[in-house]
Amino acid sequence: MHQMIKWTAVGTIDDIPRQGARCVKAGDTKVAVFRTADDRIFALEDRCPHKNGPLSQGIVHAGRVTCPLHNWVISLETGRAEGADEGQTNSYPVKIEDQTIYVALGAI
Repeated sequence: MHQMIKWTAVGTIDDIPRQGARCVKAGDTKVAVFRTADDRIFALEDRCPHKNGPLSQGIVHAGRVTCPLHNWVISLETGRAEGADEGQTNSYPVKIEDQTIYVALGAI
């Protein structure tokens, strides 16, 4: 059986400062929605794969976020740790329609 993606509106682009993040809940999971300097939007689970640090409080730069706890650098596109670090956090598909951000937070 084919599952359909459940898109959830989480706000508008203007709700998130450039190089910042806002959090939304998806059941028991906290999802960080990031905005880059060039207005790209990404969504990752708000949990660093290293020690579960809050990625939403990290520094956004060049398509990445640096965890505030131990400076791990995580790709906003894939959720993977970069450099010598290994691990990955969940990433979520995102789409934008008329400035509204939608995140795929589950299946119907």
